Amino acid sequence: MLIPLIAWYVIFKYIPMYGAIIAFKDYNILSGIGGSDWAHPWYKYFNMFYSSPYFSRLFGNTLLISCYKLIFGMVPSILLAILLNESRSLLLKRWIQTLSYMPHFLSWVIVYGIAVAFFSETNGLVNRWISDLGYNAISFLGEPEWFRSVLIGTDIWKDLGWGAIIYIAAIAGIDPSLYEAAMMDGAGRLRRIWSITLPGISNVIMLLLILKLGYILDAGFDQVFIFYNIRVYAVGDIIDTWVYRTGLEQLNFSLASAVGLFKSVIGLVLVLSANKIARRWGGGIW
Repeated sequence: MLIPLIAWYVIFKYIPMYGAIIAFKDYNILSGIGGSDWAHPWYKYFNMFYSSPYFSRLFGNTLLISCYKLIFGMVPSILLAILLNESRSLLLKRWIQTLSYMPHFLSWVIVYGIAVAFFSETNGLVNRWISDLGYNAISFLGEPEWFRSVLIGTDIWKDLGWGAIIYIAAIAGIDPSLYEAAMMDGAGRLRRIWSITLPGISNVIMLLLILKLGYILDAGFDQVFIFYNIRVYAVGDIIDTWVYRTGLEQLNFSLASAVGLFKSVIGLVLVLSANKIARRWGGGIW
């Protein structure tokens, strides 16, 4: 049963790693990977990215957006899982769980359309309410001070229920006798959550945190590319969108590969470091 999965990883994940060497070559699509000349110096395209006047802005935006999504994305999912676990109505629990994870299956194009319907400066529902209250409309999608909030908010809404599924499964694996013993000792609901539920899923939280650290420099290309515009480049332009414009649109595949390799190395270092720290509390992956 594992053969198809292993074959998929070998074909689509490990074999393509050979193509990473074009980060060190002056890649020519007609000459191919093997026929292209090596770059001089070997770090030519890494230096091109690092010396770009936009490097600090790109790196800062990517890191900030990723950290916001990591922090504000995990906590709501954990809270939703705990609330659903504590719900006494099975019907209500099923309805909320179904409705909360359905947005995960929507594409970012559809989510952007929903965001425009709510936050458009001219016809958005939220701005209509603001105008009815006597205030000026706000360009949520075009103002730098609001753009990141829209990104993080829509990301939370889209993946809230989907992320909670894992925590619900982890809570279901906690020994029920622990709750019974706590109730006999007089522990209230909040005390049981704090002393049993959260420690019971701490390993899962640590596992997901370590895995997400590996993608800390991704920040969600699909979402940002669809949502951003030239007015919010200062706060919304990330590494992947810059690579798309500078590398892929101009057919500079060596630069795009160099940036991708740079991100992968940073992600690997973060995962190894986080796992080493987590092992001290018995929560590492390996």
